[in-house]
Amino acid sequence: MAVSSSAAATLSWSSSSWLHSFGSSINETVKLPDKRAVMLVLAQKKAKKTRKIILKEDVEELGKKGQLLDVKAGFYRNYLLPMGKAQIVTPVLLKEMKLEEERIEAEKKRVKEEAQQLAQIFETVGAFKVKRKGGKGKLIFGSVTAQDLVDIIKAQLQRDVDKRIVSLPEIRETGEYVAELKVHPEVTARVKLNVFAN
Repeated sequence: MAVSSSAAATLSWSSSSWLHSFGSSINETVKLPDKRAVMLVLAQKKAKKTRKIILKEDVEELGKKGQLLDVKAGFYRNYLLPMGKAQIVTPVLLKEMKLEEERIEAEKKRVKEEAQQLAQIFETVGAFKVKRKGGKGKLIFGSVTAQDLVDIIKAQLQRDVDKRIVSLPEIRETGEYVAELKVHPEVTARVKLNVFAN
C-alpha cells in the first residue's frame, strides 16, 4: 500500500507539474502582439424563397400570359418550369417586354388615329341620300337598314364598312336621321341620312 500511495503521489505531482507547465505554455501562446489579426465571420444569407417570373401562358388561379409575378421557388422549379408555363425575369427579358409594350402602344395609337380620320371623313360628307318607294304621307315601303347604309358608303366613298358597327334608329318614313358608326372602341362617327321617297 505504501508503494502505491507513493506512486499515486508521484503521479499526482507529475500530472500537476505537467498541467502547470502546459498552463504556462498556454499563457505564453495566448498573448497576442499589439498588431492583432482580426478574423471576420459573416453570416450566410438565407436562400431565396421566391422567384420573379413571367408567365408564358394563362395559369388558372395564378395569372394571365405576360404577367409578372413573385412565386415560391419550389413551385417554379417543380411545376412552372418543367411545364414550360413560365420563365425567370432577367434584365434582357424586361427590356424586350418594354420594347414590345411600346410597339403595341404605338400600333394602338396609329389605329386610333386612322379611325379618327375615317370618322372625320364620314362626318364631313354631309348627308347620305337614301331613296325609297313612298307610301301614304311620309311613310316609305320597307325600312332603311344598316346594310343599306353600308352599300351607300361603298358606292360614294369606296370604303368597306362592316354592318355590325352601324347603329341606326328605326327608319320607316322620310326625313333626316343620324346613324352612328363605331369605327373604333373609342371613336364613333355620326353620319346623317336623308331619306326621301321616289
